[in-house]
Amino acid sequence: MISIDQRLRLGFAILAAAVLMSGPAGLAQAPRAHQGNSAEAQDHGVQLSSIDKTCKPCQDFYHFANGEWLKNNPIPAAYPSWNSFSSLQERNQTHLREILEMAEGEKDILLGSNEQKIGDFYYSCMNEAQINAEGVKPLASEFQKIEAVNSIPALENEIAHLQSIGVNALFRFRSTQDAKNSSQVIGGADQGGLGMPDRDYYLTTGKKEVDEKNAKIRGEYVEHVTKMFELLGDEDAKASSETKTVMDIETKLAEASLTRVERRDPVKLYHKMDRSELKTLTPEFSWDGYFEDLGYPNVETVDVAVPKFFQAMNDDLKSIPLDDWKVYLRWHLVDAYAAELSQPFVEEDFNFSGRALQGTKELLPRWKRCVRATDRQLGEALGQEYVKEYFPPEAKAHAQEMVANLVAALHDDLGTLPWMSEPTRQQALKKLSAFTRKIGYPDKWRDYSAFHVDRGPYALNALRGREFEFNRQMKKIGKPVDRTEWGMSPPTVNAYYNPERNEIVFPAGILQPPFFDPKADDASNYGGMGAVIGHEMTHGFDDEGRKFDAEGNLRDWWTPEDAKNFEARAECVQKQFDNYVVEDDLHENGKLVLGESIADLGGLTIAYNALEKDLAGKPRPLIGGYTPEQRFFLAYAQIWASNDRPEFARLMVNLNPHALDRFRAIAAPSNMPQFYQAFDCQEGDAMVRPSAIRCQIW
Repeated sequence: MISIDQRLRLGFAILAAAVLMSGPAGLAQAPRAHQGNSAEAQDHGVQLSSIDKTCKPCQDFYHFANGEWLKNNPIPAAYPSWNSFSSLQERNQTHLREILEMAEGEKDILLGSNEQKIGDFYYSCMNEAQINAEGVKPLASEFQKIEAVNSIPALENEIAHLQSIGVNALFRFRSTQDAKNSSQVIGGADQGGLGMPDRDYYLTTGKKEVDEKNAKIRGEYVEHVTKMFELLGDEDAKASSETKTVMDIETKLAEASLTRVERRDPVKLYHKMDRSELKTLTPEFSWDGYFEDLGYPNVETVDVAVPKFFQAMNDDLKSIPLDDWKVYLRWHLVDAYAAELSQPFVEEDFNFSGRALQGTKELLPRWKRCVRATDRQLGEALGQEYVKEYFPPEAKAHAQEMVANLVAALHDDLGTLPWMSEPTRQQALKKLSAFTRKIGYPDKWRDYSAFHVDRGPYALNALRGREFEFNRQMKKIGKPVDRTEWGMSPPTVNAYYNPERNEIVFPAGILQPPFFDPKADDASNYGGMGAVIGHEMTHGFDDEGRKFDAEGNLRDWWTPEDAKNFEARAECVQKQFDNYVVEDDLHENGKLVLGESIADLGGLTIAYNALEKDLAGKPRPLIGGYTPEQRFFLAYAQIWASNDRPEFARLMVNLNPHALDRFRAIAAPSNMPQFYQAFDCQEGDAMVRPSAIRCQIW
C-alpha cells in the first residue's frame, strides 16, 4: 500500500503479490569479461531455455521470449501469480529467514537492540501455539473501548485511537509533504474506511462483465464479514445484521470516494486547509478534539485530498446511529488484525483476500508470512543485516555507475527532442540534474528504539509496530522534509520514483539477477536493470511526474504548446492499452496504467540508446545465436514472464496502475523501430504498430 505521505511511482511492483508497488539500472561500467560466445556467458543474462522457437518474434514476442518458461513454471498453490520476480523474491526471503533465525536463537543479545527486536518479533510470529491459545484475547481491551463509546466526541476519540494502531477507520490521516512547498511536512487527510480493495466493488460501473464479477466479490465479502463476526462470538442472525450495517456504511463512503483514475491527477488531491477551513468543511467533526485525541494538538495545516469525501463523512456522522458506528469499528478492528490472530481468523481472512480476490489455493507457509511481516514492521533493522551479507560495497558502486550512465542517456534524449521547445527543455534538464539517486540502502538508518518488541502475543507486537509507525509519521508534521528517508526496505524487489522529492530509489533487493548480473553481457543487463532505471527516471516526466518541478513542487513548468504535444503523445499510449483484452469484455484501463506505461516506453528507449552508445566501435559477437540488440529486447521481455490466476488478473486490472506483465513485455517494443530492425519485422506483423498509431514520447 502507498501511504498518503509518499506518492511513490512504483516502477515494477506486483501489487497483490508483494502488496503495494507500484509501483513496477546504465551498465556501461559492467564487467566485460563475458561478452564473447562462451558457455559461461550463455548461462547468464538472457535465458535461452525460456525461449519458444515455435513462435515468431515479430508475431508473438512475449511467447517467443518466454514460452518454455511459461510451460515449465506453473503457479504454486500458495501464490496468485508466479513470475520472473518470484525466484528473486524467494531467494531474498530465504536469506532473510536465515538472518531472523539466527537473531531468534541468539542467547547473549542486547535488550533493545535491532537484533533483539527482529528476533523476538519473528519468534512471536512463528509461535503458533501461543497465538492459537490466545485467540482474540490480545484485542480484548480494544473491543472494550469500542463498546464504551457513548457519544459523538467519544466516537471521534475512538476513531483517532484506532487509526493510531493501523485500523482503517472512516478515513486516513498521516503526515504528507506539502506538494506546493516541498521543504515542509504538513498533515494529510484522505478517503478511506473501506473493507474491499476499491470503491468500484461497491458500486455499479455500467460494464456488464465487470459488474457481474464485482457483484460476485461483493457476495463473498458479505459472507466473509458475517463469518468474522461469528468468530467474534456473535449469533448468526446478529452477525448477518451487523454485516448489513457495515455494507451500508462502506457503500456510502465508496460513493463519496474518487476513482483510482481520478486520483492519478496530483492537482485534484491538493487542498491545503487551516483549522478554520477544516471546521467549515466538516462542522460535525471536531478537528481540534481529533488532534488532541491523537496526541498531536499542534497540527495547524492539512492537505485534504478529497474534500467531497469529508463533506459526506460529516453528513454520515449526523445521520448514522452511534450503535451502527460501533459495529463498523468493531469490524475494521478485527479485519486489520485477523492475520495476527489464531488460526480460524487467519484462515477466514485468507478465504476472502487470498481465495476470493486472487484465486490463491492455499496459505503461504508460516515462515514466509513471518519474514514478510518482520520486513514490513522492522524493515530497516532487518535490512541492515541483509546488506551486510548480500550487498557488498562493490555492488553499490556498480549500481551507481549504471544509474549515472542512464541519466546521461536521458540527458541526451531531452536535449534533442524535436517536439519540446527550449524553455521547457531547460526546465526538464534542470529537473534531471536535480535527481536524488538512492542506491541499495539508506545512509541514515531508522531508529526503532521507541518500538517495544517482546516474545509475548504476536498481535500485540504488530499493534505496537503500527502505533510506532503512526507516531513516527505524525512527529514529522511541522518540520522540514527529511530527504534521506526511504520508502522501501533494502531487501525489497522493487524500485520507485518520488515526484515530491524528485528522487529515484533502487533497493539492494532488486540489484541482483535477473535484473543485473555482473557475469552477463551488457545487452542483457541494459534490457533488464537498465530498463528498470530508465523506467524510474522517466516517471519524472510522465503524465503525473511532469507536474512537479526540480525541487518537488507541484508547479506547471511547461509551455502550453509543449503540454499539448505531450498530452497527444500520452493519449496514444492510453489508447494502445485500452485495446488490450484481459478476458471477455474486460480490457486494460489505459488511463489507470498511463504513467507506468509511459515509463516503460521511455525507460526501454533510454536503455536502448545507452546500450548503443556503449557498444559503438566495439565488436558485437553473437551470444547463444543472438545479436546484442536481440538479447536486449529478450532480456526485457523475460523480466515480464508471468503466469497469473484469472482472479488475480482481474484484481490487478481493477487496482494496479501497472498493466499485466504480458502486455508490458510487448507494448514498448511494438512502438520501437529498433525492435523491428533487431528481428527483421515487417509492416503487417503483429509486433509492428502501424506508423499512424505508433507511440513515441521520450
